[in-house]
Amino acid sequence: MRPGRFDRHIAIDRPDIKGREAILNIHAKKIKLCDDVDLKKIAAMTPGFVGADLANLVNEAALMAARREADCVNMKDFQEALDRIIAGLEKKNRAINPKEKEIVAYHEAGHALVAMAVPNADPVNKVSIIPRGIGALGYTQQMPTEDRYLLTRQELIDRVSVLLGGRVAEELVFGDVSTGAMNDLQRATDIVKRMITEYGMSEKLGPLTFRREPRSLFLQTEAASSFLTERDFSEKTAEMIDEEMKQLIEKIHARTRNILEKSRSWLDRMACELLEKEVLEGEDLERFAQEFRSFWQTVSAEEKVNEQKEGSA
Repeated sequence: MRPGRFDRHIAIDRPDIKGREAILNIHAKKIKLCDDVDLKKIAAMTPGFVGADLANLVNEAALMAARREADCVNMKDFQEALDRIIAGLEKKNRAINPKEKEIVAYHEAGHALVAMAVPNADPVNKVSIIPRGIGALGYTQQMPTEDRYLLTRQELIDRVSVLLGGRVAEELVFGDVSTGAMNDLQRATDIVKRMITEYGMSEKLGPLTFRREPRSLFLQTEAASSFLTERDFSEKTAEMIDEEMKQLIEKIHARTRNILEKSRSWLDRMACELLEKEVLEGEDLERFAQEFRSFWQTVSAEEKVNEQKEGSA
């Protein structure tokens, strides 16, 4: 890699929203699209997808249309194909007892309501309690409005709040928690750990990073192998990192619980709608979201007024 040999680096990154739309246009030429298909919207729904993923999406959508013997592929076919790729096949024949179904409904409603309440979450596009794949009993789909390359501290905190929303809803309604939040907790813990150890977002530890740059391990020497377990900070610092992670996650947990406690009637309402319809999307979800956001704006304004009164007192 020295100058004069291989001295030019060409980065081929995942396509952005414009790139995904251009790729979709190429693959969509092979099929007949209905008038309601918006490839720009589909591109927005597929962050992180590469060319092969998008080709697979178009093929799956075409198969969906073929199964219902349609003349063209519509937007719903693309949505179902995307759900299938991301979350797996629908398992409507999977036997779930009524109690478990109720827990899943409140869990997903918790994710959705917190996403609607916090200022920096991606819009909720779909909430489902239909089992998919091997282990997913339900899911909440958010649709990014744009590709993001930087995230602020508050945006990361909001993401963790949304991830904790399902578990907190279970705590609030049933006074207990289930194993359904395992993946949410893994992702939340990873974000919080990165905030503290990589991004320098800890007030107590300051603007420091505790992540070492990766080194080449082609030569498996004793020094190289010891790098796998070596660290540049003391046991005391490790304890401080653990404590900072615990305090931050507890603070976000308390904030999430406060949101759902003040929105309890809305939580019940969404869970009931999910138990009745199994899926909330489109106009039904948008109408619910608009009503809830209006309610939450009033609550937030009242909280600010109360905080100002307490501060002046």
